[in-house]
Amino acid sequence: MPRIHCATPLASGQSLGLPPGAARHVQVLRLQPGDGITLFDGRGGEFEATVERMGRNDVDVRVGAHHTVEREAALAVHLAVGMPANDRMDWLVEKATELGVASIQPLQTAHGVLRLAGERAQKKQDHWQAVAVAACEQCGRNQVPAVHPVRDLGTWLDGLGADAPAARHVLGFGDEAQPLGRGAPAGGSALFLSGPEGGLNPQEEARARASGFVLTTLGPRILRAETAPLAALVHLLAVAG
Repeated sequence: MPRIHCATPLASGQSLGLPPGAARHVQVLRLQPGDGITLFDGRGGEFEATVERMGRNDVDVRVGAHHTVEREAALAVHLAVGMPANDRMDWLVEKATELGVASIQPLQTAHGVLRLAGERAQKKQDHWQAVAVAACEQCGRNQVPAVHPVRDLGTWLDGLGADAPAARHVLGFGDEAQPLGRGAPAGGSALFLSGPEGGLNPQEEARARASGFVLTTLGPRILRAETAPLAALVHLLAVAG
């Protein structure tokens, strides 16, 4: 049964017109009145629903039973990433969502090729959030990970508050780097920071460590900027069970 994210809060028994994005999804699938779909609004669980009317640009549905099923990971892993160039950030957001990431923080760093500001940064954030929504529809998640606004690395580090995960890892290659997973929490949350192509520079790495990040290695191979955070995500989730 098709799964569709609905930004409008849902309740069993209501009839409603789907928001434009969800309506377009139903139309692309060529569904007809009487067809069943699964809706989720990101507030928890999912709903049975039935298409009631197909308009030219709008779709009405009847919301049915709510199911409390969730498919979230035992450990909430938050990724902070120096944005890779071209469409690699799209790929990272999609795959991280499928694997169970809790949130993604895109960062501007010294070695980053992708530079975003103002309206362009907002459009990119909106696009990446839509990529995360589509990945949730595909993989069965009912909780959509937040893709935060683009931030400068230093500003972001300065703004980390008490609510940020205590388990903090930054990808590095020095002799002091510890294997990822050593001291990783079995539950709760963790934060993993990695750079773009070329990695973080020494000053950025030192600033991260001063903010409570432990220098971490993923092994002897050098991974691409879009691969490293995914490898860390999988490893941390595996350790957490």
